[in-house]
Amino acid sequence: MTKHEPATDEELLDAVGPAFGKLRRSMLLEVENPISQKDLSRTLVLNIVLEAEQGDGREITVGAVAAYLAVDPSVASRMVSDSISAGYLVRAASQQDGRRTILHLSPEGRDMMARFRRHQRAAFEQVTADWSERDRLDLARLMLKYVDAQNALRHR
Repeated sequence: MTKHEPATDEELLDAVGPAFGKLRRSMLLEVENPISQKDLSRTLVLNIVLEAEQGDGREITVGAVAAYLAVDPSVASRMVSDSISAGYLVRAASQQDGRRTILHLSPEGRDMMARFRRHQRAAFEQVTADWSERDRLDLARLMLKYVDAQNALRHR
């Protein structure tokens, strides 16, 4: 048992939430081609748009960004505007309702997300470098299973 491992199952389950909170902050590990803190924040918005484009093709608006991030629409609007100013997002008219404005990744936004994915993979490999391959793959599978279950709850 490591010095940080909880002693009981209850302590282990209580430690999960704080551990997830630390994950986002630890993404800034010094790996090759690190992501700036500003761009790391932008990836929150870019990821929502990217997932919609790669998934069911639903249109993403500023309101949808606010809902996904559980923030006030004015906060989401500032985040989206910042990503547009950085050249990562573009606004377009909805094909379903011309009165709505939707968001798309620009080519620069796609490049940023590809670089971010490489950064995430490098960080995972660095953190788990001394783990067994089985432990690394088990964590990856369980993390994906957890995220899928969380998304299923969101869509109920």
